[in-house]
Amino acid sequence: MEVTSQIAATETQTAPIQPLDEKMPTVVEWLPDSLLPLWEVLTQFPILQAAIVMSVFYAFALVVRLVIFRSLVHLSAITSSLVDDHILQHMRKPVFVTVMYFGLSLAVTTAQLPFGTQLIVKLLLSLIVVSWMLAALRISSIVLDTLSAGNKYNLIEPRTVPLIDLSVKLITILVSGYILLLIWGINPVGWLASAGIVGIAVGFAAKDSLANLFSGFFIVADAPYKLGDYINLDTGERGKVSAIGLRSTRLLTRADVEITIPNGVIANAKIVNESGGPNLKMRVSIAVGVAYGTDLDRLCEVLTDLAVAHQEVCIDPEPRMRLRGFGASSVDFDLLVWIEHPEYKGRISHELYMRIYKTLGEEGIEIPYSKQDLYIKELPDNS
Repeated sequence: MEVTSQIAATETQTAPIQPLDEKMPTVVEWLPDSLLPLWEVLTQFPILQAAIVMSVFYAFALVVRLVIFRSLVHLSAITSSLVDDHILQHMRKPVFVTVMYFGLSLAVTTAQLPFGTQLIVKLLLSLIVVSWMLAALRISSIVLDTLSAGNKYNLIEPRTVPLIDLSVKLITILVSGYILLLIWGINPVGWLASAGIVGIAVGFAAKDSLANLFSGFFIVADAPYKLGDYINLDTGERGKVSAIGLRSTRLLTRADVEITIPNGVIANAKIVNESGGPNLKMRVSIAVGVAYGTDLDRLCEVLTDLAVAHQEVCIDPEPRMRLRGFGASSVDFDLLVWIEHPEYKGRISHELYMRIYKTLGEEGIEIPYSKQDLYIKELPDNS
């Protein structure tokens, strides 16, 4: 008995399901009782019945498109946001396609074609599903961009947009695929079992790609950097993060060269985020060496005033001088300044070095350099 029940359960699980097109309502179910006698008279002319059904649904589709949608567009124009306008624009086509193709499906069923009726109905229903899937993908992108934009709708951090976008797209495609399987009468259970076996094989074949994919998820979740940050990698790359994808991260260097780094590599690398911390300001250290005997108080005053006079050096925190040590021929200082963005580090450092060199020359402060004295113990004999 147990074996019989197990076999019966297995047969029940693997039995083919009824296609959705066979569950579609008929025109008779929608007609009011007063029109049923007239419709029965027309049963002798199925092509005429199909034409009537198609005409009614075409008229209804035009009403929806020209009247209802135009009214909604006028209402959306009242709002200051353009999101509702874009959503209505992308919904117009799938709504029209749904009404038209559904009416065409009923018309084909009513026409009692000698062959191909079920195939045509399945194709029309599949086109409806695909139309809504494409519209849902576009609308989800619009909504995510709006929610992550730097305005009053800033509800999603930009770094999480790729992760949410991919998740929404995967769910949309999976749901659409499931509905398509139901339309064509395919049991999803068997396909899921096959997909599991195929997934194992693909996992071994594409382990590097999967590693990059999972690393992309971890990077988005952990957020060691975000779009626009300047980062340094232990491999020597430095640049501005221009894109964070689920497979790779792209850096734009100061030489306007874009570097694509797989997420599997960058996830295991040491990352120095120059834009990290409570704000974007970055400290720049300018090394200065002066000769022994220099008035150090005067030196600190001159260089501090020089840094304050630079328009792109922050006043808060204010520039400062720090004595770092006594060299072989110089007293070594660091001029510490803060700038608004790491992107300006190279140019501002250049400008400060140029001004320091000129100012120290004007102040008569010597910048020492390596000197060598040559002692001749004995001149050669010319004879």
